[in-house]
Amino acid sequence: MQKRKLGNSNLEVSAIGLGCMGMSFSYGPPKDKKEMTELLHAAVDRGITFFDTAEVYGPFTNEELVGEALAPYRDKVVIATKFGFDLSGSDKRPGAAGLNSRPEHIKEAVEGSLKRLKTDVIDLYYQHRVDPDTPIEDVAGAVKELIQAGKVKHFGLSEAGAQTIRRAHAVQPVTALQSEYSLWFREHEKEIIPTIEELGIGLVAYSPLGKGFLTGKIDESTTLESTDFRSTLPRFTPEARKANKALVDLIGAIAEQKKAIPAQIALAWVLAQKPWIVPIPGTTKLHRLDENIGALAVELTPDDLREIDAAAAKITIQGERYPEKLMKTVGR
Repeated sequence: MQKRKLGNSNLEVSAIGLGCMGMSFSYGPPKDKKEMTELLHAAVDRGITFFDTAEVYGPFTNEELVGEALAPYRDKVVIATKFGFDLSGSDKRPGAAGLNSRPEHIKEAVEGSLKRLKTDVIDLYYQHRVDPDTPIEDVAGAVKELIQAGKVKHFGLSEAGAQTIRRAHAVQPVTALQSEYSLWFREHEKEIIPTIEELGIGLVAYSPLGKGFLTGKIDESTTLESTDFRSTLPRFTPEARKANKALVDLIGAIAEQKKAIPAQIALAWVLAQKPWIVPIPGTTKLHRLDENIGALAVELTPDDLREIDAAAAKITIQGERYPEKLMKTVGR
């Protein structure tokens, strides 16, 4: 398994990580715990060392699953989790749960995550979304204290804006920014990626397969269940899916040339952008895990990348990536 370092830090992880959210949350009903445990073990066996979860996934159940499954391999793996939602109310979905990154809340949240993850230290601890009511300096300061106390090794941010990243980094160096990045969401190339490159911060790319869309397995006639959060996303309306198929067709054509599958091209493209970008595709199926790892064997030459860029530039992606309420929580 190839390895990558996240930015200027000494945090080395497998070149592809595993996003664990969908095992418990968001993409339909929670999956079978025994099957997901076996999948997590299979990922370790194949050389994946980077696993992503959050307290809000479930809530709590995803951390419990990941913690229990990875306990036998704890010294071999890097576990990233996230804080920042207020889970005291009755509705604990991320869209409904309010934000809370007050220092005292972070210090409570970390204790719960440590317990559920069956560990005495969290390798990478992200603020899940920027809380406009708490100065980012206070957030970074709280995590700095957790690092000094030996409860956390590295500080991360998720979906933060460039100025917020700079302000946080000045208090406690940020190891990684986790944000959506793929062939169908490239906004971060304007300001965010140059900022983190300058500061020596790694990028952990979530939804590198466009929440499954770039695999070519979803079209305008695909039925999304009400328990599948994609059914609420503007980019996944049937009209948007029909319009956005042009990008899938482009990826499919390159996949044919390369004797690969579309998912592998989409991941290889993310990997080819910068050596400090690590995609974390999620899956609940072993054959998909193997396909995703296979992306590491796909080489996109500079000519291939130019061809993809030129063709993608002619395609306008339809639909926002989140509903209006959630769009307000990103890029702050």
